[in-house]
Amino acid sequence: MSTELESTRRALRDAVAQAERAAELARLLGAAEAKLVAAEQSAAEARSLAERLSEVEERLAAEQAAADRLRKDLAEQRFQAEVANWKLSSIKVARWNRLGDAIKSGKSNPVRLARGLRGAAKPVKRPIAPKRKPLAVAKAKDERPGAAYQATSTTRTLGGASFKLKPFRVPTGPNTRPHLTAAVIADPHAEALLRYEWRQTTGFTPRDFARVLPLEVPHLLVVESVAQGPWVEEITGEPGEGLKALLAWCAERGIRTVFWHTQGDVAAYAAAAELFEHRFTTDLTVAWPRLQFGVQPRVHNPLPLSGGRIDRVLTLDQLLPGHLTYPDVLTSYRWAAAVDCPPGTPQWRLAELAACGTPIGTEADTRRAHVALRRAYQMGTMTERIDELLDAIGLPGARATLNTSVMLPIMDPFLMEHALAQVAKQSGVDQLIVIGPPESELRARDLLPDVEIVYRRPHPAMTEGAMLDAGIDLCEADLVAVMDPRDVYGPHYLSDLRRAFLFSTADIVGKAAFYAHLRKPQATLLKQPDAEYAYLPEIAGATLLARRNTLREIGFADLTDGWDEVLMRQCRTDGIKVFSADRFGYVRVRDEDRWLLGAAHLVEYGSAEPHALI
Repeated sequence: MSTELESTRRALRDAVAQAERAAELARLLGAAEAKLVAAEQSAAEARSLAERLSEVEERLAAEQAAADRLRKDLAEQRFQAEVANWKLSSIKVARWNRLGDAIKSGKSNPVRLARGLRGAAKPVKRPIAPKRKPLAVAKAKDERPGAAYQATSTTRTLGGASFKLKPFRVPTGPNTRPHLTAAVIADPHAEALLRYEWRQTTGFTPRDFARVLPLEVPHLLVVESVAQGPWVEEITGEPGEGLKALLAWCAERGIRTVFWHTQGDVAAYAAAAELFEHRFTTDLTVAWPRLQFGVQPRVHNPLPLSGGRIDRVLTLDQLLPGHLTYPDVLTSYRWAAAVDCPPGTPQWRLAELAACGTPIGTEADTRRAHVALRRAYQMGTMTERIDELLDAIGLPGARATLNTSVMLPIMDPFLMEHALAQVAKQSGVDQLIVIGPPESELRARDLLPDVEIVYRRPHPAMTEGAMLDAGIDLCEADLVAVMDPRDVYGPHYLSDLRRAFLFSTADIVGKAAFYAHLRKPQATLLKQPDAEYAYLPEIAGATLLARRNTLREIGFADLTDGWDEVLMRQCRTDGIKVFSADRFGYVRVRDEDRWLLGAAHLVEYGSAEPHALI
């Protein structure tokens, strides 16, 4: 009996304890529900406030636009009033008007009439016509890439000495894919790499993206693992409401979303990254698809500073003090004679330095710098990286190409083998236009089996310029090169020359600085060593690489000697930009050349190829 009583008591105690726990749970659940209701109310209030803020901002923008129109109308009315006053003043001082006044006032007094006519005959300074004054209104935001992204720091300090630099001007275009628009959230470095690859919208925040992005609805959203700015808290740790709202906005419109992990612990961004359709990383230890940094030709290129380089080898810390913005970093890249980089320097930093033509090491070796520049571009540009990205996410990445047609006029049959061998060395040749002896067609097909060969037999009386003028209509590639059968071209000649179209705005590229070899004196010369990487009035015709449409518009003069001089003169007349690239990869070969002897520096007596072909 006592055992049953004890069991009953225990059961009652357990029941009471469970009831107490249930009551506590009910209380906690009630409190949680109350908090949830309060949170929903707060969220509704926040949404309401956000909508009201958006409406207020829209009204403010409308009022500002109306105010701008009123200011413009008022300024125009003031200008028209000034014009009317000027016209009236001009009529008053006009000679015919003054003669009429003199006749009218002196018709009854001959002396007054004579005095008035003499005064009217004297010249009088006419009033100056008014000019429209610029309207003092806020400038519209320039959306061209680089427009609001310029270097500002003009001084550097070394060992207590101050150096003033003219900052590198960040270019404002063009875009590689103008048909594509991307909304981008990125730190300045990644933004500089991406801004020329498409039409880019940046600067929007979690608060205003719904107002900013509809102005030009993007095709994709790219979010970097940023370390600064208003989106940091949204993408680190638990995803923020602003990020969720942005991704929901994109999902409603079919906008592809990409998360790009470039820095920091990937675990800190993992939760936010899972919300995106596509994820990429630069970290080899992360099991996501790779999207590595590449050089951006529009800003990582050998275009020099206007003041040139300082004659010093600097350490990386001296070159890039911590306070520089990224546009100022682009200025510093071009400043030192060479940069001594410590072990462990990121590969992307080394590539950017090399792409700017800066020697890396303890010596200012221009030959090694050129090879490093070539290697940096071969490792991949951002244009090629974005091609891979767009292919992976299913967006068209169509863009202009650097496909090349080569025109080879062979006037001397004895030069045929040498000339075709020079073309066969080159990479990236899509088409060869051979104008020469009949046997050159079959020989070209043997040496270049993967290249489209177009052969034309010239008339015996045709000049070299006439051959080229006939050949230009046969070219199909975007770029057209002219090669001289007498000269020597290195295997990287065309690929190096084509690179200039990635960072210059020229329609014609070639070499004004180059090596030459004169057979009779066995002399190697260097012509215009200071004419590298510059827009100049002319380049050598044997190094011509131009946009096909430009050459078709200009045409070639019916000359054998001097057709290139006429072409360059026409470019100057028409305002066509001509760019001189590096000195390497080409040797002009002649028996003798008085013009070269007077315009070049003697390098040595011997072969030019060890100097030029690297």
